[in-house]
Amino acid sequence: MPLKTAPLEEPSINLTSMLDVVMLLIIFFMVGTKFAEEERQTGIQLPGVSENFALSGQPDEIVVNVDANGKVKVQGEDLTPDSLRILLDAARFAFPNQAVVIRGDGRCEYQQVMDVFSTCKEVGIKNVSVAHAPKSKGN
Repeated sequence: MPLKTAPLEEPSINLTSMLDVVMLLIIFFMVGTKFAEEERQTGIQLPGVSENFALSGQPDEIVVNVDANGKVKVQGEDLTPDSLRILLDAARFAFPNQAVVIRGDGRCEYQQVMDVFSTCKEVGIKNVSVAHAPKSKGN
């Protein structure tokens, strides 16, 4: 019976490819850090702007109330037709898809509500709706 006298080979792991990957990652992050550093050190004086625009999505709709006497109110403040036009035009300029909800009192003149509709159309607001209360089934 033959006996093995040669020493057993120890298992080994080849780490060459893993070291290559680690070195490539180190180089990538070093170069990326260098670019970020150069971007911060450009010394550019950024211009200021006077108008502030929201960076978020669309704002809530503007609710225009027409009371029984024909007075137009937005957020509890009485508005003339000219001031309503200025408010709606500014809102449409800031948000082109601005929504307007007209809440006309059932006892007011129809012309008052139509004047608000006309103002919305003149300033270019296309998303206009009329609020109403559901009628009870007995009426």
